[in-house]
Amino acid sequence: MGRIIAIDYGKKRSGIAVTDTLKIVANGLTTVPTHTLSDFIKNYIASESVEKIIVGLPKQMNNQPSENMRYIQPFVNRLRKEIPEIPVEMYDERFTSVLAHRAMIDGGMKKMARRDKAIVDEISATIILNDYLESSQAKL
Repeated sequence: MGRIIAIDYGKKRSGIAVTDTLKIVANGLTTVPTHTLSDFIKNYIASESVEKIIVGLPKQMNNQPSENMRYIQPFVNRLRKEIPEIPVEMYDERFTSVLAHRAMIDGGMKKMARRDKAIVDEISATIILNDYLESSQAKL
């Protein structure tokens, strides 16, 4: 069985989370500079079995795509062309940054550590993946 990867795409850096092979638990994997993201994903897939890639879908409160979609859609299209054997889906990412900050506070993370945007991006990717897993279970 393959893992599921989730990406919290950003202009400068992107957070990445991954499931275990049973697709039960989502864990933060890393944060990478966005210009290296495609290569990172391809290298990861070369070493691990991956079943699906989930990319955070940025939406505004009125359900319209956010301005960031103009960066994300070309990336998703490129991934689909470069790795056609692995489905790429988009999943609503609203409030993930807020939830990531809340998780950091609730987890007792010090204020200086919470300023590290790379950690926020990785936690956001984990939240996207957890939400995706929960919604997939609800459909069963």
